[in-house]
Amino acid sequence: MEQREFGRLGRKVSVVGLGTWQLGADWGEVDESDALTVLDTAVEAGVTFFDTADVYGDGRSEQLIGRYLRSRPDAGIFVATKMGRRLPQLAENYTLDNFRAWTDRSRANLGVDTLDLVQLHCPPSSVHSSAAVFDALDTLVAEERVAAYGVSVETCAEALAALARPGTASVQIILNPFRLKPLEEVVPAAREAGVGIIARVPLASGLLSGKYTKDTVFAENDHRTFNRHGEAFDQGETFSGVGFEEGVEAAVEFAGLAPAGATPAQTALRWIVQQPGVTSVIPGARSPEQARANAAAAGLPPLPGATLEAVGDLYDRRIRAQVHHRW
Repeated sequence: MEQREFGRLGRKVSVVGLGTWQLGADWGEVDESDALTVLDTAVEAGVTFFDTADVYGDGRSEQLIGRYLRSRPDAGIFVATKMGRRLPQLAENYTLDNFRAWTDRSRANLGVDTLDLVQLHCPPSSVHSSAAVFDALDTLVAEERVAAYGVSVETCAEALAALARPGTASVQIILNPFRLKPLEEVVPAAREAGVGIIARVPLASGLLSGKYTKDTVFAENDHRTFNRHGEAFDQGETFSGVGFEEGVEAAVEFAGLAPAGATPAQTALRWIVQQPGVTSVIPGARSPEQARANAAAAGLPPLPGATLEAVGDLYDRRIRAQVHHRW
């Protein structure tokens, strides 16, 4: 699999990584042996980048990855985790003392002395403009608790604020054929600054797989049931903020753009990989088959210009009015 330079980190990571939210919580139940098999399958398919967070299953996702790292010490896996959501989302909670406690917990969960990358986990907007917060993050690097830091954001404005900070190594942002706004300013600015772009929610919570109908029912403990309108966290994290019924209709049209031999999900991942400035895309996987298929998207031929234009047209007609002004 293609390995791309991670900007200021001086490391290369697989262009298709693995998001591990689903191995912790909020996507229905995934048992431990299945989770470890997913991790192993992804690595065997060329994945070298895992993304997790300290709140995914209250640390379960990190702990599973830690177990896997101990079983495969020579696999060369780069692990990005996130912090900041263990306390109420108030700017005053983003302090050096809390950062130390949170990163110490993640280090223990993952079984490492130094975290490869820690990201602020979609904090209040004002945090991205706080000099004290970024000074504290610099201190974590100086103390060798973390090798580097970045941000995970909800909005383009938040991303641009973080990009203005010289120590920011990465920006994680929602980017997919149903969320094009980051391509206007954020991705070009990151590319210019040498900052990595991690594309998350790449399949719009599964919408872009083309497998759902308007009658699809998700488990009660699945965020696609309980967060459709932002009841638990930002609405943009669920179906990229697109209304489910409208999204299903748009996904049918998107599926028609898939080239021969590629699934709609692989087509969406291939589209993201092709965007200049993207470092890695992090689809989740609940089964080995999904992990293998996601990784295979990296090896597909580039989508032709006509397909790229069709994606832009689909977004303009069906999606832009719903999401563009919000994020």
